[in-house]
Amino acid sequence: MRRAEIRRATKETEITVVLDLDGSGKYDIDTGIGFFDHMLTAFARHGFFDLTVKVKGDLYVDTHHTVEDTGIVLGQAINEAVGGKEGICRYGSATVPMDESLVMSAVDLCGRAAYESDISFSREKIGEFETEMFDEFFKALSQNAAMNLHFVEFRGENCHHIAEAAFKAFARAMREAVRIDPAVSGVLSTKGSL
Repeated sequence: MRRAEIRRATKETEITVVLDLDGSGKYDIDTGIGFFDHMLTAFARHGFFDLTVKVKGDLYVDTHHTVEDTGIVLGQAINEAVGGKEGICRYGSATVPMDESLVMSAVDLCGRAAYESDISFSREKIGEFETEMFDEFFKALSQNAAMNLHFVEFRGENCHHIAEAAFKAFARAMREAVRIDPAVSGVLSTKGSL
């Protein structure tokens, strides 16, 4: 089973993430930040991952610890769930429209962390989600999942649409990257390991 359950507790957050890469898109998300819940729900549904995320964070401070730490734990869950990466496609990319917005995400489950994004937001918050936390979440996720993760924003005006297109593109790219390909023997690398 390509499944992981990760718990992390600090003085700032208590987080539980359960991820099944071979799910059907079922989700149970509660971070205390409505828009962030909406984005994680989109990730689960559009990636066909079963995902539970439960977070108790110090939201009286701001959203930083809750969002970044969720990225850490979800990244750890992805890394554990893919295991030795035998038979997976490794790479995935997707371009997703959301009304006037168009965003591409590309991933490589290579065992090395790298994060690049040119997505920008014209306002500080979407609901209670601080838009600068978009990068903090995905940086933490890519580092802890040991993946290359890129976003390219081709166009967009509405901040909600831009963020949602990005999360859905990431979901679709991840779905492709973790897919088992019968043509892949061992891991997809000339080095023999990832």
